[in-house]
Amino acid sequence: MENGIQKNKKAAVLAGYLIVSFLLVLLDQWSKHLAVTHLKGQPDIPLIKGVFELSYLENSGMAWGLLAGGRWLFLAGTFFILALIIYAFIKAPLTRRYRLLRMVLAGLSAGAAGNLIDRLFHGYVVDFFSFCLINFPIFNVADCYVVVSGILFLILFLFYYKEEDLDVFLPPFLKKKKKEEDPEP
Repeated sequence: MENGIQKNKKAAVLAGYLIVSFLLVLLDQWSKHLAVTHLKGQPDIPLIKGVFELSYLENSGMAWGLLAGGRWLFLAGTFFILALIIYAFIKAPLTRRYRLLRMVLAGLSAGAAGNLIDRLFHGYVVDFFSFCLINFPIFNVADCYVVVSGILFLILFLFYYKEEDLDVFLPPFLKKKKKEEDPEP
């Protein structure tokens, strides 16, 4: 009976994060819809003159247009990353210690899914935030999710989780075997 309760709790937790990710994707897609509606074919709109502006861009690559036209590479990579995120969600224990990680994974999955939708349906990603003060790539809301979540993931990995905390994500054949202590003679 307890195992069934644990499975139901895990399903509820996964559903909660799925809903959060879905809402974040909706926000991303809505912002891109607004960009297409109000920015496409229009001059850039300065928000902070010489620093930050809204500027419409259809990006078939990644930052700075790198790997432009690599749609299938990005699609395959995104599906792979989403599969890893789903695996991590399933493997993460239902303890408070992994709550931050699950939030980070929700942000990463929302960012990946937001840009995946654009690539699937349009062949490019709609970008519209531009820091013109520096030569920074034009970006979108999904990119913000990925960058912020990626930074938080790195911080968690470097400063919060210990190696044994992350062992729960490894398949059994990759886990370090504990050294058996030799009995003293």
